[in-house]
Amino acid sequence: VQLQASGGGLVQAGGSLRLSCAASGRTFSNYHMGWFRQAPGKEREFVAAISSNGGRTYYTDSAKGRFTISRDNAKNTVYLQMNSLKPEDTAVYSCAAVYTSSGYLPARQPQYDYWGQGTLVTVSS
Repeated sequence: VQLQASGGGLVQAGGSLRLSCAASGRTFSNYHMGWFRQAPGKEREFVAAISSNGGRTYYTDSAKGRFTISRDNAKNTVYLQMNSLKPEDTAVYSCAAVYTSSGYLPARQPQYDYWGQGTLVTVSS
């Protein structure tokens, strides 16, 4: 699976952005999808995941209530809607895919098989 993330940019605190991740090469609906982020000087961390059919989602605590992960299997795309952005949300956001072998939604990087190149989100205070 090839993944291409887009939608990053510069936004003021309190603003919103929607990230997109377009997939190609395999049957998109066979893959759970996740979003991760890496802030400057920090380790990459999990943000959110969505099941292959979109029926289940999972968020890290800092994303709950502000971010929404969704997918459109007809368009082979997963989204991350980010609202009420904070300066600490500044990071490179990457999407990842894992083949659906169970109903479990992974939140750790080694559990994902494919990665996109990332898109930079900068939140100014």
